[in-house]
Formats: sequence, structure tokens, C-alpha cells
Amino acid sequence: MDAGEASELQARLAAAVHALNHDADPSARLAANQWLLALQRSPQGWAVATALLAAPDPPPPADLLFFAAQMLRRKIQAPGPALPGAGLAPQLLDALLLAARRFCAAPAPRQLLTQICLALSALALRAEGGVDGLFARLPHLPAPAVLELLTVLPEEAAQDQAGDTGVDAAARCRFTRELLAHAPAVLEFLHSQSEKVPANDDGVPLHERNRRILRCLLSWVRVGCFSETPATTLATHPLLTFALNSLQVPFSFDVAIEVMTELVSQHQELPEAFLSKMPYIREVLLLPALANRSEKIIAGLACLMCEVGQAAPALVAEGGSQALALADALLRCVAFTSEDWEIADSTLQFWCSLAHFILGTDVKTAKRNASQELFLPVFSSLLDALLFRAQIDTDEHHTDGAPCIPDGLAQFRMNLEELLVDICLLLGAPAYINKLFSRGWDFSSQSVPWKEVEVRMYALSMVADTILQDESPFDFSMIMHFVNILSSRTPVELNGSLFMVYKSFGDVIGSYSKWLSSSQCNIKPLLLFCASGISKSVSSNACSLALRKLCEDASSFIHEPQNLEILFWISEGMDKGNLRLEDEEEIISAITHALSSVHDKELRKSLLARLLCSSYSAVEKIIDIDRDNSLRQNPATYTQSLDLAVRGLYRMSALFGHLSTPITSGLVDDDIILVLLGIFWPLLEKLFRSSHMENVSLSEAVCRSLSSAIHICGQHFHVLLPKVLECLSTNFLRFQRHDCFLRTSANVIEEFGHKEEFGALCVRTFETLSSASSILTLNSSYTCDQEPDLVEAYTYFTSMFIRCCPKEALIASSSLLELSFQKAAVCSTAMHRGAALAAMSYMSCFLEVVLAAVLESPECIPNGSPGVALIQILARCGEGLLSNVLYALLGVSALSRVHKSATILQQLAALCSFCERTTWKAVLNWSSLCGWLQSTVKSLPSEYLKQGEAEMIIPLWLKVLEDAGSDYLHSRTGDNIRNHQGYMQGKGGRTLKRIIRDFAESHRNAPTPVLHNMRMELNSSVLMVEDVVCVDPRV
Repeated sequence: MDAGEASELQARLAAAVHALNHDADPSARLAANQWLLALQRSPQGWAVATALLAAPDPPPPADLLFFAAQMLRRKIQAPGPALPGAGLAPQLLDALLLAARRFCAAPAPRQLLTQICLALSALALRAEGGVDGLFARLPHLPAPAVLELLTVLPEEAAQDQAGDTGVDAAARCRFTRELLAHAPAVLEFLHSQSEKVPANDDGVPLHERNRRILRCLLSWVRVGCFSETPATTLATHPLLTFALNSLQVPFSFDVAIEVMTELVSQHQELPEAFLSKMPYIREVLLLPALANRSEKIIAGLACLMCEVGQAAPALVAEGGSQALALADALLRCVAFTSEDWEIADSTLQFWCSLAHFILGTDVKTAKRNASQELFLPVFSSLLDALLFRAQIDTDEHHTDGAPCIPDGLAQFRMNLEELLVDICLLLGAPAYINKLFSRGWDFSSQSVPWKEVEVRMYALSMVADTILQDESPFDFSMIMHFVNILSSRTPVELNGSLFMVYKSFGDVIGSYSKWLSSSQCNIKPLLLFCASGISKSVSSNACSLALRKLCEDASSFIHEPQNLEILFWISEGMDKGNLRLEDEEEIISAITHALSSVHDKELRKSLLARLLCSSYSAVEKIIDIDRDNSLRQNPATYTQSLDLAVRGLYRMSALFGHLSTPITSGLVDDDIILVLLGIFWPLLEKLFRSSHMENVSLSEAVCRSLSSAIHICGQHFHVLLPKVLECLSTNFLRFQRHDCFLRTSANVIEEFGHKEEFGALCVRTFETLSSASSILTLNSSYTCDQEPDLVEAYTYFTSMFIRCCPKEALIASSSLLELSFQKAAVCSTAMHRGAALAAMSYMSCFLEVVLAAVLESPECIPNGSPGVALIQILARCGEGLLSNVLYALLGVSALSRVHKSATILQQLAALCSFCERTTWKAVLNWSSLCGWLQSTVKSLPSEYLKQGEAEMIIPLWLKVLEDAGSDYLHSRTGDNIRNHQGYMQGKGGRTLKRIIRDFAESHRNAPTPVLHNMRMELNSSVLMVEDVVCVDPRV
């Protein structure tokens, strides 16, 4: 390239960089981006970039220089033989060093120096003798350039998270060893810089230079620069003293904290040395910061002290003056009030590790008791501080009146559970409870400190399992006193903050329901309390759950008339439609448990009818709207009616579901079931034939309630089965995006498919569902990704069909099964994880049924056997199966499919291996598998496999498949079948899974299969723009 061409190229480059960074026209930016990408990949990029960095004064614009340095870095990091010839690498090194020397000071932006040093580091990693060559040239660089280069150089020792995949782990290990060989010289340089007298010759202020020294030291600490330093020398190293002194300088405080935290985590000898500094850290640094409310300083010191404590819990547990100074300092950090809870939250792990050490069984009893006694006051004070910080003290509320709890406080309370349990174990359950209730509240006053009460109820609910296991006597009179106060509140008196109290009390009642419900006089106020708490969203879940547990545990008293009236009063409140569906389900479950305690059959029947009355009415109302279209003219009214009908159906589903549980099995008999079914099915049939089924929520609610009813009614549904399946299949054809009809049909097949009299009905249903256009179009992975729920529902139905239906049904539907198997093989390559795994599960189920059929008749091929039809399907579809499974193991999503893929391959190998030795050989044999594998591997595009990999895969996989198939057959024959717990049996199965995983891991960066090319093209422009953004993430 002559001078004229070079000048023209530089001019185009300057215009493209300017357009990319400043042009307002997106198309111009995209065009500039594409041109810059092409230049970055071209051989001319080396010369253009180095020429820009070496351009005479005045230098080019900063953004152009930045791009030139960044382009060199990316070209150096590019995988493969991207570096120029061996003779040009030293020239590139010299050019970059010259640029570093030139642009290390103002007015050049520091980001430019950083980018040049990153390019130098990448070159040193890849070039022969790069580290030694670089260090040999360092004396010729100014101190600021040396500091920046030494800062970024160790970062190349770790795998680059930005996608630098051009260097393997062995090369990085070599690079790290070469770096550490120069560590003494680097530490000496940093020490000399830290003692250097302030001067203006390099233009860097003292505080900035010290911060850069600490950043450089941090990089070298992370790479292990002190790994060979003796413990005694390290504890007194001047750079450690320099970092400690830097804690008093706000500008360098955060980096000094990082340096010392990293040192403590790496060197087990250091915590003792740092522990001796705790009185100094507390008195000189922490207490003034607390007085001045310097949150940055407090947070940093808390982080350092926690790291020291967690690294040496044994030293802290000894309880010396330095350890107690550490504990006192961290207690002050916990109690420090701020707008967030990050400081207190950051200390929790330290307190947990200390408590675990004191409670540990490996500590001698006498020593443990001494430590426990010594730290009891500390943990008692810690509990006070935690309760204070966990209080909900906010005046902000949602539109429904519920308080807006800050996210930080919510997370802090969530993280407290483990520590509160540890404190309870250390103090003992009686002392912990006494601590919570020792506030001496004046119950006669009108203003109860509800915020204090709430946080203590929260702390009591968090340790419920521990207290229940301890079985210490527990006086619940104070809790019941508060319950009586709360249950007597009128709706006008209830406000947002108070409902948080209801939530915490609900959690306590649910946790301790067995103890609370042991007294008959407690039942009514507890039910009334739950009724009040359920009425607001913030406490409805806790109180509805508490209600269910009360009804379960108070079976001796709950069926009394006054209690039943309260329960039905609560159920009538559900008609307002302001509860979550899961809360309504808890209420229905609670009432169902209560009704199971009613001994009078007629009373039970009338109470059940009363419970379902509002649900029936809501569904009948929506059916009436279908008869009179004028009722649809008001959208708000129609939406409300639709919502109430959905809720009613969910309540019916919840009732049917709980009627089938063992605890309520005595509640129903055949008469009650027939009565329920006589009312329920006609209502449901009208809904199925209505236009309302186009609503997704309603159709899902109908299907859910139907599935629950089928499960409880069992044989009583026999006569209705043709109508049920006809309604489900017809509605699926009408509304093909509603996969709930497919899933419910699968549930029906699972429940009744094994009965021979329903075989023809199941086949007709399969035919109808398969004729839907949405199913017919499932012929590419792209389509599967657009409809993942449909794929999952369809493969679930086909799995139930092949697993549950009689052999005549399987033979009659062989063509449908073949089509479904082919679709499942295609769907296994979908990007959507759920859809792909569901398809693989169906294929595995199919193979399992085929294997069971051939194992039943190893010596002959019986006429009319479903095994004949199924194994013929497999013989025709086997190559497609193997090909799609192999494609599923390519790309970034492959690792999630390793187990399913290995399972399918092991089953397939077992089938082919077994058939090879029996009369089934005429249909399927080992040669079939060999041919499929060879054809599949050879048909893969060359870019999917490494050079020579195809020749290696075939013999290796066939050997492993043979062993895995034998292991699986062994696990399914004779006495071994009783111990059969799945696949991956024996050494062969485990080896197969390992090579499948290795294959998937080594091909994670393989080109996306052709099936997904459309998606890649749609996103390609976005990827290209991101690839050339001129901002370095480290700056």
C-alpha cells in the first residue's frame, strides 16, 4: 500500500469513526459500522492503526486514536493466526510502546493509554517471549505508562470475559508463571513509587498517583504476587503498610479496601495480623466515620472486617480483646441507620460463620461452652440491632393502602432467616422468646407500638422450626392478646402499616398453629383474625395459609357451628374478587378440611352445596350472557362476570382436588360424588359449547376444574367420556392456541386410556387433535420456538397416548405415531429449552415402549403386536432421530440437553443391540445404528466439526454406545429390573453421558444450525454494531 492509498484509507477511517460516534442518522452509523468491521478484519488494519498511533504532531483526534488502539487489540486477540509474521511482532511491540510513551500524560485522555496497554498485554500473552521482552523495555517508559501497563498486564492471566477465546488455558498458565517471575521487581517498583517525593514532572497529582499504585497492586495481588512471600514478611511488608495508611485518604480508600480484602482472602496467615489492627480501625477510622455518617467509609470497613472475621473464625471465637473490638465494631455497623440496608446486610455472613463455628460439633465441649458464654451478650445485642434495622418504618403506601416496603429492606429481612435461627440456637429458645417479649408493652394504652410488635412477630416466625423442635414451654397469652385486639378492629381502623402486622401475625399463627389450636377458646379469635387479614393483599397470603393450617390442626373443634359460620363468612368474601387465586385455594382447602370433621352426612352435603353455590352462580351468569348478547354491550360488566366465572371454576377445581386427598377422603361417598357430578358436568358442557371459550383464562379454568373432577370422580365419568373428549378436541380445533385442551385430553387418556373399551375413542381423539393446522405446521425448529407451549402440550399428549393406551389403539394409530415421532425429533432442535426437552421426553418414552414390546417376545415377532408397528416406525425414522439429536448438541443451549440426549442414545443402542441377537434383526439391527451414525456425521457441514473429528467420532461413539446399550439391557432383565431407576446405568452409561457432554461443551461456539439462520439474520445488524463500540468496559 503506497502513501497515497494509506492517506486515503486514513481519511475514510476518520470519516467512518466520526459517523459511528456522532452521526444522528442510524443508516449512516450502520454503514460506518460495517465498513469499520471490514477494515478491522483486513490485513491493512495493522498498518493503518500503527500509522495513526505514530502520526506526527499534532496527533489525530482522540476518538480516532482510541479506535486505532482498540482495533490493534482486537486483531491481536482474534482467534487463529491473526498476528502478523514473526518478524513484524517486535515491530508492533515497539510501535505500541512508543505510543504508550507518547500518550501517557495530558492532554491525551487516560482511556487511550489504557487501550494501548491492553493491546500490549494481549501481544505479550501471544508472542514468543512476550513477557520477558516487554519487561526488558519497561525502563524506557515514563512511570505513568509503566503503572498503567503493569495494572492491565495481570488481567490477561484470567479468561477474558469479553470473548477473548484465542488463547487456551495452558498458554495462560505459562503467561502467569512468566509474570510471577517478575513479581519481586514489580513490588519493588511499586514500593519506590509509593515513597517517591511529590513532583510535577509527570503531571500526575500525588493522590491520583497513590490510587494508581493501589490499583496496580490489586491486579498483582489477584494474580498471586505474594504467593512465595513468607508470612512474617508479608504481615510487615511496606506495601501493606502503604495500603493501610491509604485508608485515611478518601480518594484512595475504596481501592485500599479492595487490596486488603483480597490479601486476607488469599493468605490464611494475614487475618491474625489484621485482627491486631482492629482497635486502630475501630477508634481511628470507624468511630469518626459513624459520627460523620460517612457511609462509603463505614461500608468499606465493614467489608474488610467481615472478611477478616470469616477468614479466622477460630481466632475470633477465642474472644480476645482484639476479637471483641472486631465484634463491637461490626455491631455498630449493623446498628448504623441509613437509607438502605447494604451495610447491615454485608455483615450477616460473618455473624453466621461465627455462630456456626461456636455451635460446631468439631469443637470441644468445654471450649464451645466458654465461647458461647463469652459471646452471648454480643449476640443478644446483635438481635436488638437486627430487630431495630428490620423495622418497617415507611409512610409510603400503594393505592390499596399497603405499605411500600423498600426493596433493600425486603431483601435484608429475607437474608436474616439463617442468622436468626443461629441466634436462637446460641441463646436457647426460651431466652430468644423472652428477648422478643421483654419490651413491657402497656396493653391498656390505645397506641400499641405496632412497628415493634410486627418485627418481633417476624423474628418469631423465622425460627418456628427451631422452637418447635426444642419443645420448650411457650406462653401464647401475649400473642392471643394481640390477636384479640387485631380481630376486633373495624375496616375503618385498618390501614396499610397495620396490615404488615397482620401478615407477621399470620405467619406466626400458621407456624405455631398446632400449639395455638390446642385450646378451644383460641379458635374463634384466631378465625376472626384470619378473616380480617385476608381482606387485604399484603396479608391475604399469610392469613389464608394460617387459616388452612388452623383447620387442619383444630379438627376436634373446627366443625362447631360458630366456627363453620365464620369460615363460610370468609368464603362469601371471596365473591368480591379481590383475592389472588392461590389465596382462594387455601380458603377452599381450609373449609374442606373443616367439613371433613362434620359427621352428619346430610349436613355435609348441604354445606358442600353452600360452599359451591356462589361458584355455580358465577358460571351460570356467564352462560346466560352467551344466550343474551345484549349483556355483552357493557365491556366492564362482561369482564367482571368473566373474572368471577374464572374464579368460581378455580374454586371448584380446588374443592375437587382437596376431596381426593387422604385427609378428606371420608368427606365424600358415591352419593355425594353423583350429586356433584350431576350439577358440575352440565354446567361445564354448556361452557364448552359457548363462545366464551375463546378467552384463555376461562378455557384454562374449565380444563383445570375438569381434570380435578375426573381425578376424584373416577369411574363415574365413564359414561361421560365420549362427550368430554369430543368437547376437548372440538374446542382445540376452534381455538388452537389454547394448549390447555391438549393437556386435559392427555389427563383423560392417562386416567382412562388403559381400558380397552375406550381404545377407539382415544384413537379418534388423537386423529382429531393431530388434524389441527397448528399441529401440522410443527415441522421446523423455528415454528417450535414460536409455539413452545403447544409443543410441550402436544408431546405430553402423545406420551400419555403411547404409554397408557391398549395395544389395539397403538396399532390403529401407527401412522399418527410416526408423524408425531418425526415432529418430536424436529422439535428437539428448538432453541426453547422447555419445548426441546419435552420433545426429547416423548422420544424417550416412545423408545421405552418399543423396548418393552421386544423384550416381551424376544424369540418371535407376534402377529398383532404393537411392537411390530412401533419398531417399523423406528426403523424408518431412526436416521432422522439421530441426526436431530446430534444437531441439538450444537450451540450454546446444548448443555441443558446432554442428559436427555444421552438417555435417548442409550435406549436406541440397547434396542439395536437386542434386536441384533433375536428374530427382530430383520426389522432393526446394529448395522442400522452404524449406518445412521455414519450418515449423520458425514452430512454435517464442515464448519460444525473440527478437522479430523468426523473420522474420530464414529468409531468412538459406536464403542461407547455398544457398552451403554449392554448396561441398560442388563438393568432391565431378570432381578435387575427391580433396581432399575432410569438410565445411565453402569460404566458404559456414565461414559456415554461424559462424551456427550464433552461434545456439547466443545461445540458451544459452533455455527448455529441452518434451521435458525432466519433468526440470526434478523439480529445480525445489532450484533455488528455492538461489536465495534469504541468504549472499553474497563474504563
